[in-house]
Amino acid sequence: MNLSLTGKSALVCGSTAGIGKAAAIKLAERESTVILLARNKEKLTSVLQELPGEGHTSLCADFDDPEAVKAAVTEYLKNGNTVHILVNNSGGPPSGKLLDAAPEDFNTAFSRHIVCNQLLAQLVIPGMVESNFGRIINIISTSVRKPIQGLGVSNTIRAAVANWARSLAMDVGTAGITVNNVLPGYTDTGRLKSLISSMADSGNLTEEQVRESLMANVPLGRLAEPEEQANLIAFLASEAASYITGTSIAVDGGRT
Repeated sequence: MNLSLTGKSALVCGSTAGIGKAAAIKLAERESTVILLARNKEKLTSVLQELPGEGHTSLCADFDDPEAVKAAVTEYLKNGNTVHILVNNSGGPPSGKLLDAAPEDFNTAFSRHIVCNQLLAQLVIPGMVESNFGRIINIISTSVRKPIQGLGVSNTIRAAVANWARSLAMDVGTAGITVNNVLPGYTDTGRLKSLISSMADSGNLTEEQVRESLMANVPLGRLAEPEEQANLIAFLASEAASYITGTSIAVDGGRT
């Protein structure tokens, strides 16, 4: 089984923390050249120093500004660089009931998750076609399969991303490009800690009570580590996953 990514470059979005950071490290361990993309320069510099191997770089742009994301990646590609692996990942919308969401909440989330994904795909796919190799991997959520209470806007947008990916997979398959979705379950990240805090406040519970409640719904009885999500991302990026496309794979300890 060929899991090596030697000679391949990977653009990893939202790569300064959580699953994005774990994915960047795992892809670098598999000997790919990693391009970090996030909004915080200091964190980018810090993560860049943690990556094994050489030749990695970083791009700074905020996903709430799609044109800035487009400009940063366009500039990188101008230098004759090719992106073989694109990992789409950005922070989810704030928690809250669907009926409490304002229209602009949907606009912001759509721009961050759909518009940015589309712009990035349009930028990197020509190079993938020329290389006859491409992997687009979207980090989404198990809410694609089963909506999560209290995440109304996120549930809506995540499902849209999944269908965007499935549609794209049909368009680019003959060019040797695969498009897949990773659906993380409860994963021990800053995002989950924030959600637990919010759930505790709204339910008059302690954070530990909420945490225990979440784990009680997982057959494996624990939260995932970001590295466990990154393992699947690295596999989908490899030659070994060459006939897997248009799928949404849950990494959730059996919860769904």
